[in-house]
Amino acid sequence: MKEELIARIIQVLQINMSWMTWNLFLAFIPLALSVWLFRMRRGGTWLWWLGFLVFYAFLPNAPYLLTDVIHLIDDIRTIQSVWMITLVLIPLYLLVILGGFEAYVISLINWGYYLHRIGKSQWIWRVELITHFLCAVGVYWGRFLRFNSWDFITQPDAVLTKGVEEILGKQPLVIIAITFVVLAGLYWIMKRVTLGLSKPGSRIGIKSESTNSNTPNI
Repeated sequence: MKEELIARIIQVLQINMSWMTWNLFLAFIPLALSVWLFRMRRGGTWLWWLGFLVFYAFLPNAPYLLTDVIHLIDDIRTIQSVWMITLVLIPLYLLVILGGFEAYVISLINWGYYLHRIGKSQWIWRVELITHFLCAVGVYWGRFLRFNSWDFITQPDAVLTKGVEEILGKQPLVIIAITFVVLAGLYWIMKRVTLGLSKPGSRIGIKSESTNSNTPNI
């Protein structure tokens, strides 16, 4: 019985590790781009704007991991062992989901740092809300319409036509609205936790409105 249970857990983990690794990789692409765009570079060049567009195209992949909790339900039904679910499965899912969302949080913190650096600190909260909305739409497109970030390049017409048509319905708008609220709420909490654990000198995102207004523009 134990051997059968262990074999089933290994099988489930092997299946999950493939999509978990891939989804985390996609989530960390915008994080890496945010460091390059907002911490190491100055805007204005065509290369920067290209990177900026790619950043927003891939950013929904980070909060998208929140919806992967649906796979946990299927795995619980498969394993049917309280101890294994509690000690192995749930911690694994929490680690992956929190890792993806933390990539989202740090990406936006870096975006806010850049806005502060160019003297646009008053735009930080507006940019965050707009980004939450865009990512809520992206998450809906990914989960329900099965679009991915590559489709913006391979089939942009389908993304725009079918994607826009679908979100105009009542049910999609409700789902997007709920996703937006969840993203905004979790981000508000995780941003403060992240900045609270970081060095005092990096608390730009929270104190941006009270920072020196003489920050030079680029």
